[in-house]
This record gives sequence, C-alpha cells and structure tokens, in this order.
Amino acid sequence: MTHPTPCTHGSCSLRRRALLRLCAAGAGGLLPITSVAQPRTDIVQPANPGPQAFMARAFELRERAIRLGDQPYGAVVVRNGRIVGEAASAVVVANDPTAHAEMEAIRDAARRLKTRDLSGCELYGTSRACPMCESAAYWARIARLRYGETITDGGAPR
Repeated sequence: MTHPTPCTHGSCSLRRRALLRLCAAGAGGLLPITSVAQPRTDIVQPANPGPQAFMARAFELRERAIRLGDQPYGAVVVRNGRIVGEAASAVVVANDPTAHAEMEAIRDAARRLKTRDLSGCELYGTSRACPMCESAAYWARIARLRYGETITDGGAPR
C-alpha cells in the first residue's frame, strides 16, 4: 500500500487501516486492539435494568481498571434499557492516552451495533466526562450523559 504523497502528520487513514489489518492478523507480534483495552465477551445484562444497575456496572468496571493497574474509571453505553457497550479505563495498560473508559465504551458500542450513530443511547460513567469524551459522545450522537454515584444528569453532550 503506497500513499500518493508522503504522510508526515502520523494520522494518515491508509496507515491506520494497514495497522489495524496487521493487528487483526496478529502480524509482527501485535495484539488486536481490543485484546488489551477490553476482552471481547458478551455483556451480562443486569437482572433489574435501570439507572442504578447501569451505574453499578460502571463502578464494577472501575474496580476492574484498578485491579489491572489503570486509572479508576468505568463506563457503559445503554440503549433501550440494555447495555450495548462497556469498558474500564485502559490508558495505562494500553499506553493509549485516548483510552478513557467513556471513549472505549463508545467504541465498544459502535463495534457491537455496527454503527457510529449511537442516537438514543445514554452514557453512564463513574465521573463527569472530560472534554475529549464529551466531544466523542456528541459526535456519536449520544443523547444523555450520566455520571457519579448519585447518577447526576450531565445533559446532552455539547
């Protein structure tokens, strides 16, 4: 794969696609991107779905992040009363400054739903979303942000 002009900015989509293909194939000893940030398992739905159960799951993911030696954050994406994406923070373990729990949960939901449009979804996080995560929620069209033990309604992403 060649690029018509030299890419000096490091974010070339052709390079990214090639890297993703390498990662998916396990070439060169690289692990698939999802293997570090989050094991690919089916999501266990809470017995009594509701805001408390969704936030409880986010806090369980927070505890997972702490056990793995990462920052203490967890997040879930919910649509129609079901968790469609979830993640613990993977900033430290993946050496990725963008692997915040909210970002990873949005990525997980988009992969599982096979769409980047997460309209009608809510994002539950253990703390208020940072500007990067709130922007990602906005671009994914997430309807509401909720955070913290008291399940504060952060409103629509701006």
